[in-house]
Amino acid sequence: MSSRSKAKTWPYPRHAAFEETLHKSNAAWFAARGYAVIGRMPYLLEQWEDWPRNIILPEVAEYIRSERASRTKMGVGFPLHKYIHHGLSSQAMLFNLVGPLAASGSLEPLKMAFQAQGIPWPAGSPTALFEVENRSIFDEDSGQPTSIDLVIQAGAGVRSLYIEAKLVEHEFGGCSVFQAGDCDGRNPAKNMGECYLHHIGRQYWIFLEEYGFLAGPAGVSPICPLALYYQFFREVVFALKSGGDFVLLYDERNPTFYAAGKSGERGLMPFLLQFVPPELQRRVQAISLQQVIETFAQFHNLSWLADFRQKYALE
Repeated sequence: MSSRSKAKTWPYPRHAAFEETLHKSNAAWFAARGYAVIGRMPYLLEQWEDWPRNIILPEVAEYIRSERASRTKMGVGFPLHKYIHHGLSSQAMLFNLVGPLAASGSLEPLKMAFQAQGIPWPAGSPTALFEVENRSIFDEDSGQPTSIDLVIQAGAGVRSLYIEAKLVEHEFGGCSVFQAGDCDGRNPAKNMGECYLHHIGRQYWIFLEEYGFLAGPAGVSPICPLALYYQFFREVVFALKSGGDFVLLYDERNPTFYAAGKSGERGLMPFLLQFVPPELQRRVQAISLQQVIETFAQFHNLSWLADFRQKYALE
């Protein structure tokens, strides 16, 4: 058999077909509304400033604007991503999915979706906060600090949910120092001073040790686990240090994070969960976009859900 023939027998789905599906659905969604797009990329709005057109409900776009303005007055960041005007933006997807609930003040559909998957929902009346950051946790006194896509914020003494949303992403973000060629990628667990980020005062390795990560595979591997999976470890520890649980919101069609095949389950989440101390693994959860939508369908007042399904090819 040729390599092309063998490729067709690979037992796991490939990413490209999934991404192309969303290219087509978002291009059609923008075209139906007459929005200006980039000619060779009809799933990308013409200007970054057009990002509100990537949001299904105008009131949600206004809610985001208001939240950003309020945070700015408090001196707190609320970053809009460089490609939020891209039809496949995970930030825009999350705004479209949870924004209507946050704007209305009722998170009940999301609560039911999480509980249906066994994810503990914070007691009381939690609120939804997008793009949450806290420079003090890791002593990130300069540059872009760790930012969590969505926090279901509970009251004092109650564990909140720290949610990272992924749509077509191919990875958890890696370490920029390694990517810049300024690090050889060896594991500094036994000598933290070898890590540039530790040298300038970031607390990532201190907290990885504090929570027991370095007592397992992450501490003995010759390769630095943060080199390729920096975002995963940083956000999980951020959630733990904040007294909450980490939750990945992902699309089942994306094989990057979970992939089922004849040879068993693969994907970044089952792989990286092995590096989380056993006693903390229950505090690292995942829920799919499809599971959320299935629950949302039970609420007949969510009039925007049909548009959401169309935009993201979930019909």
